[in-house]
Amino acid sequence: MSNRSGVVFLIGAGPGDPKLITLRGLECLQQADVLVYDRLASPHLLSWARPEAERIYVGKGPDRHTLRQEEINQLLVKKAQEGKVVARLKGGDPFVFGRGGEEAEALVEAGIRFEIVPGVTSAVAVPAYAGIPVTHRDYTSTLAIVTGHEDPLKENSSIDWEHLAQSAGTIVFLMGMENLPQIVQQLMKYRKGDTPVALIRWGTRPDQFVLTGTLENIVDKAQEAGLTSPVVIVVGEVVTMREKLRWIEKRPLFGRRVVVTRSRAQASVLTRRLEDLGAEVWEFPTIEIVPPADPLPLEQRLKQLSDYQWVIFTSVNGVESFFRHLWAIGGDIRELQGVQLAAIGPATGKSLEDRGLRVNYIPDEFRAEAVADGLTKKVKPGDKILLPRAREARSVLPEMLRKLGAQVDEVVAYETVAGTGNVQKLRQLLEHKQITAVTFTSSSTVRNFLSLLWETEQPIESGEPLVMPELESVVIACIGPITAQTAQNLGLKVDVVAEQYTIDGLVEALTNYLITHKP
Repeated sequence: MSNRSGVVFLIGAGPGDPKLITLRGLECLQQADVLVYDRLASPHLLSWARPEAERIYVGKGPDRHTLRQEEINQLLVKKAQEGKVVARLKGGDPFVFGRGGEEAEALVEAGIRFEIVPGVTSAVAVPAYAGIPVTHRDYTSTLAIVTGHEDPLKENSSIDWEHLAQSAGTIVFLMGMENLPQIVQQLMKYRKGDTPVALIRWGTRPDQFVLTGTLENIVDKAQEAGLTSPVVIVVGEVVTMREKLRWIEKRPLFGRRVVVTRSRAQASVLTRRLEDLGAEVWEFPTIEIVPPADPLPLEQRLKQLSDYQWVIFTSVNGVESFFRHLWAIGGDIRELQGVQLAAIGPATGKSLEDRGLRVNYIPDEFRAEAVADGLTKKVKPGDKILLPRAREARSVLPEMLRKLGAQVDEVVAYETVAGTGNVQKLRQLLEHKQITAVTFTSSSTVRNFLSLLWETEQPIESGEPLVMPELESVVIACIGPITAQTAQNLGLKVDVVAEQYTIDGLVEALTNYLITHKP
């Protein structure tokens, strides 16, 4: 047994939208040695745990249990006794029908230190995402939250149905879909048949589905729709507010799952843009940015910056690596005095400007050919140009510059290697046709995406196009024509190519396409 004292965090993961976890919950998750999670906790949250953390699924559905509750309790005790930091990630709030109280009792009895991290309960959040306020001054100021697991028709029920139906303006049933007919039967003894009802499946998630009706017809409607768990049931006049207050379904990308293949460090901007439009984003980093295997050539050029008339940057990564190495050798931006700077696009240009540098040239079209064309009248024969960029970059830019009579020193500023995306989960989503679109922001993201899916040791470069049936119905969106050409050469059907080769351009093009090509 480890000498380190174990601890268990009982964390409310929220109702499904991963952003609804609390800051404290995220902190505890990131500390964990062991992550024990259930069916209703968003899979997105797993990516926030440390890569080396042990992940244990203990999900329970209405008809099957991975582990019985007693076994889950024993698992938490065992891992903590080993000196581990355990994050028990539970959907919603751990103390609202989450059996968190039982788990806490087991920890107390075993002498295990623990902490309760409250979560956003689905009883309130799921109706809110459906546009239903559980209280409203014009309708009701009382709310009851009831478990739907108990058979309403059994003798000696713990629920006083008459009191419940008559005293609570809004009644929310959790985990009650299997017992919906019996729940309705009991409520109709004490409430009018035209009482509004809403059934909300997978609330707060992109596949949220809302069915409304009344006590008289909701069972038939649910059967016709084939509705299955998990469903939150809302009963009361507040349901009528939905048509006026529904908000999330109005976002243009609501209900769409989009895969972002950029490196984890770069993905945040694209992810945020897509999520703001209502999409659920799956970050599947196909590349990681690493320093050059041999930094000496770059550092030697950095010591000779005064010899150059131009430095051309073709990516934000190139800018960041350039200045990181410049600082490491004792230099700073003063070394660039008298040197003119060019950037391939506005994002790269902004990265330079954020460092207090003025960019002398950015082309209207953000590709290597446009950079060279635009420098035709600016570069003089004999000018020395430094080109710090990725090892895998195309040769077209230095070749065009040399034709202008320039002396070009290419130097590797960074390298891209295969990323660490969850291949198993991605395959599962593709097989079940749960991915709407995949975005590519460079040729390397395309090659590594396919390499990861096909489990090849090296990035796929060329040769016989690869075909994957699971991708045939998925929208393929590329940031520009070079990336699109790579995708097409490797057998992918490209549906979207951004007119402006930027993240904003990619988001706009994909959004317009999905709006006009609704499933």
